[in-house]
Amino acid sequence: MPVLTTSRLTCSPLQEHDWPFYLSLQQHPDVMRYVGDKRPVADIRAAFEPRLQPWMPGSAHWLCLVVRDAQSQTPLGMTGYIHREDDCAEVGFLFAPEAQGKGYGYESLRAVCDFAFEQGGIRRLMATVTAGNLASRGLLEKTGFVLEGELRENFALSGQWYNDWIFGLLKHEYHVDQLPFG
Repeated sequence: MPVLTTSRLTCSPLQEHDWPFYLSLQQHPDVMRYVGDKRPVADIRAAFEPRLQPWMPGSAHWLCLVVRDAQSQTPLGMTGYIHREDDCAEVGFLFAPEAQGKGYGYESLRAVCDFAFEQGGIRRLMATVTAGNLASRGLLEKTGFVLEGELRENFALSGQWYNDWIFGLLKHEYHVDQLPFG
């Protein structure tokens, strides 16, 4: 299973001992504001379990990586992707509030894109973002993703319908050397 590294981060596969951190992200109202409603711990655990399975390109479950500070190994967030077709995948990311706004999301998403395009056999990456989530939109656009469309009233959250923004990034559009970290 891949371990991705940058100058500041280590992104390693989710392990059983990461359960408390995973649970804390899933239960934090600011982290989940645009992602999902409050869920029972049993439902969160049920989503955690498949992410522990060994992953390789083409797996039907998420490549779920814990993003850690490279020096202290403090967990900061999670990132990864899931295949939607043989050569297409959807990226995702969540970060603890104290880790937001420091470039960790960008740095780790770049590492995921590098891996997906260079070693994962991916031709196209996409992301779905709840309309209004400007931080995630900005992160995707900074990484090179393009807004491809908006699905109206596509996602129910807290008893209301929200639009979803759909972003895409093609391998031939992604230029590693043109987007410096930071």
